[in-house]
Amino acid sequence: MSEVTRGILSDDSSGDREKLVGMLEKAYWMEIETVMSYVANSVNPDGVRAQEIKESLAADITEELGHAQQFAARIKELYGVVPGSQQFAAEQDYLQPPEQQTDIPHVIRGVIAAEAGAISYYNEIREYAAEVDPVTEDMMIAILRDEQGHMREFEGFLREYEAEGLA
Repeated sequence: MSEVTRGILSDDSSGDREKLVGMLEKAYWMEIETVMSYVANSVNPDGVRAQEIKESLAADITEELGHAQQFAARIKELYGVVPGSQQFAAEQDYLQPPEQQTDIPHVIRGVIAAEAGAISYYNEIREYAAEVDPVTEDMMIAILRDEQGHMREFEGFLREYEAEGLA
């Protein structure tokens, strides 16, 4: 495959590389699904108070799509193949639009759940990569910072709704 004798791209690291590619594929799909849900939740909510949430989600779409692109690029760099749409299976039931489009706390809680899940899984990837691939570890650290910022922002939105008795 390559002339590399050390590191994640070496022939000796093929098992670690395959595991890491599998982990990155899951992360890629998590981001793609989040983008789909954020698009819906940046358009569907109604009400005076919905606008800030919609605007925040609309801005986050670009960042989440960027994460998916980073995962895709890293998969390719690790000799993997970025999966196509027929391999997608939805999992994020907590990000589905609420029955009542004025139920903004439902949207906020869904975003918090998505970000918490991403943070947990991305830490798992980071920990594995720390042992076998510092390049992927570095990428995961940067993406984790973004995800933590998103979660923190939406936790603030939820606290505000709770303080006003709206959640």
